Amino acid sequence: PAVRMTERFDCHYCKESLFGKKYILREENPYCVKCYENLYSNSCEECKKPIGCDSKDLSYKDRHWHETCFHCNQCKQSLVDKPFAAKEDQLLCTECYSNEYSSKCLECKKNIMPGTRKMEYKGTSWHETCFICHRCQQPIGTKSFIPKENQNFCVPCYEKQFAMQCVQCKKAITSGGITYRDQPWHKECFVCTGCKKQLSGQRFTSRDDFPYCLNCFCNLYAKKCAGCTNPISGLGGTKYISFEERQWHNDCFNCKKCSISLVGRGFLTERDDILCPECGKDI
Repeated sequence: PAVRMTERFDCHYCKESLFGKKYILREENPYCVKCYENLYSNSCEECKKPIGCDSKDLSYKDRHWHETCFHCNQCKQSLVDKPFAAKEDQLLCTECYSNEYSSKCLECKKNIMPGTRKMEYKGTSWHETCFICHRCQQPIGTKSFIPKENQNFCVPCYEKQFAMQCVQCKKAITSGGITYRDQPWHKECFVCTGCKKQLSGQRFTSRDDFPYCLNCFCNLYAKKCAGCTNPISGLGGTKYISFEERQWHNDCFNCKKCSISLVGRGFLTERDDILCPECGKDI
């Protein structure tokens, strides 16, 4: 018995029969090629024509191209399966983009291609492999560096070549140094010869070119007051009285009996004591 075709197979949109014709299914509905392209095909950014079913649709950021239209906006070379860059809605091959927009490496003078790692400092650019220490020629990368006279140095090389060396520890002074007798010192290395306390910011004196804090200097070298037996520093304008190998602080040069100050006045001595003329008249 003959099989009868009882069900129609038509385009979902124009209703024309699809028997013996190419068709496209969309959401389970069949469409003839013409209707499908009119309804659903993307327009090519370059030629503005629909991208038909028999063409490859290349897309980038919601924009579409025929495969043959997907080329560099300047040199017209195909960008299919090649790296490219976009600038102001234009597609450019990496060479055209770098010629037009890329920065040049200060070291080798060549363009820094899109996607290439680069280093930037104060508006100047380098290829990562060109950004090297002037002294050791090693790449600086993301490490600290010090620029000097249009050249860049890694910190160890800068210290070796330019930094002053502490006269005490012989290491480079990179910050916070002090000068004593025209020689550089680290603050932490400039200490009292006696107690080893830091002298930076403190009053100090020296003996035989060795620095001392005031306490140590007085204890070691200062004359002792015959009155209170404490050192007489003589520093900072300290006034004292000297008489026959003995010294007194001004405030200690008093009569042994009545304690009146004898500074600028006559006095008498009785063995180790000093007396005013009034107390000494009975001697």
